[in-house]
Amino acid sequence: MRSTGSGSPLVEAVIFDMDGTLIESTDVVTAAFRAAVVAGGGPVFSDADIVAAYPLGPPRRILEHLLGRPVTSGELDLYYSHLASGRVRTYDGVEHVLSLIAQRASVAVFTGASRKAAQILLGGAGLLGFFAVVVGGDEVAHPKPEPDGILLACDRLGVEPGSVAYVGDSPLDLRAARRAGALAVAAAWGHLYDAGQAADRTARQPIDLCALVSPQASRDTVLPA
Repeated sequence: MRSTGSGSPLVEAVIFDMDGTLIESTDVVTAAFRAAVVAGGGPVFSDADIVAAYPLGPPRRILEHLLGRPVTSGELDLYYSHLASGRVRTYDGVEHVLSLIAQRASVAVFTGASRKAAQILLGGAGLLGFFAVVVGGDEVAHPKPEPDGILLACDRLGVEPGSVAYVGDSPLDLRAARRAGALAVAAAWGHLYDAGQAADRTARQPIDLCALVSPQASRDTVLPA
């Protein structure tokens, strides 16, 4: 990890969590799960029930949990179909910040969602083109807080974990970053942010992340009108 000369390290790559960090997709994702479960003969789950299942991993595991049985390829395809029909919200300033960071460092995503779900959601938000690597939870053996996904993203980027920052809103994100040996950066604007969870850095707003790759960057950077 490079140094600014003032004691603050610069990273070679920034890996992002997706939901709660780059985009707010809770309404879209829970609606897609609910529709797929009901179509499969299951009960109507609340948003809270579905969100509570997120740590289980990618969509197939969550659907199996909600339905209480293995799911078919058709049922999983139905989930993706509903996911693609929804609209997600990008957090204010994220697109601009990604464009700035990408000029100085490699940029990737590791999400607990599947790679296909990530491509659908990031594509719908207009963000997919920023990322050199997208790693989904279906590509690793263990979900967060295990470091598997971050390590796989580092491997695909060709960088060492110690030269990487992982940015996420949840305690699981921060724990995964630390287990990987990466800089754990809390996204304080995310819906799962916990101020009591230890982080190496805390970004209060997306523009703060520019300081990870540029010694001149500051939270006073002007966003485009």
